[in-house]
Amino acid sequence: MISEAPPFWWRKADWRAWMLAPLSFLYGRVAGYRMAHARRASVSVPVICVGNFTVGGAGKTPTALTIARAAKSKGLKPGFLSRGYGGSLDVTTVVDPQHHRAVAVGDEPLLLAQEALTVISRRRIEGARRLVAEGADLIIMDDGFQSARLAIDYALLVIDATRGLGNGHIVPAGPVRAPIRQQLRSATALLKVGGGHAADRIVRMAARAAKPYFTASLKVRGDDRLTGIRVLAFAGIADPGKFFRTVESRGAEITVAKTFGDHEHLTEDEIGDILTTAERQDLLIVTTSKDFVRLAGHHGKAAELAQKCRVIEVDMVFDDHLAPGLIIDRAIVACRERRLREMKAGNP
Repeated sequence: MISEAPPFWWRKADWRAWMLAPLSFLYGRVAGYRMAHARRASVSVPVICVGNFTVGGAGKTPTALTIARAAKSKGLKPGFLSRGYGGSLDVTTVVDPQHHRAVAVGDEPLLLAQEALTVISRRRIEGARRLVAEGADLIIMDDGFQSARLAIDYALLVIDATRGLGNGHIVPAGPVRAPIRQQLRSATALLKVGGGHAADRIVRMAARAAKPYFTASLKVRGDDRLTGIRVLAFAGIADPGKFFRTVESRGAEITVAKTFGDHEHLTEDEIGDILTTAERQDLLIVTTSKDFVRLAGHHGKAAELAQKCRVIEVDMVFDDHLAPGLIIDRAIVACRERRLREMKAGNP
């Protein structure tokens, strides 16, 4: 799956999108067919998939974390299932945040593992079975909605209210991963993040398809403000602009903003440039949780940068605080119904 979204994907469709439209048509036909006809293996516990319609970040990881916290408050033992994108390990692995580094397991799994049991696996069914063997009684799948060959009991699709579906075209002409109507048919509900209007059209489509939707926003953790402080902000995430806006909302003055590729591991020269620039201009260095974990466990300049960074941590806060628990309850019911169907079909 493509992970880097060209800037033109997020603007009104231009000649590049229309030139690539024939390839998008083929890509969409294949992706839609696979979603509709793929055989999905089953596990004995509820599976919640937190996905999105498009390539790029929409808030899946903080959403998954919020659901996991709600599960733990219900006395459950949630387990995260991730493909481990950006990591080098290609075997099913239980992530140990005290031992593993992002270069091996990926940045998002390291963040997830700080909250709950986390397994990475290129083959999701193997990862799901490992989670069950490790004692998980609820699986939260971070991404994989369009491609995973695992039976899903609740599919929550996250959409950013500012970016929406971008230019609305399917990869490679745009950021959409598969035909929208096919994705909606396979979805259980939508989560609209933020206060913009770019997601309104897809929300209306979901309503016509009788799909419920929730609303939420990313909130900075804690009350630490940066009013009047000059900062160097750097981010290697799918939507760096969202992070920069968050920093400014804390009252900071972004004197220098540096963007890198999503999941990108910084080179020694890039790290040195950040440190030198911040020292020369007397700037506070701020970054995201994902960028910070990519520095963790390293030595030299990376360790120095990690020590000097202030991490701006955010949480996904549902407007209806009962929504995460409701999602979990419905996933549990759907799992029971799925297991009954499997038993009746002679496939326990």
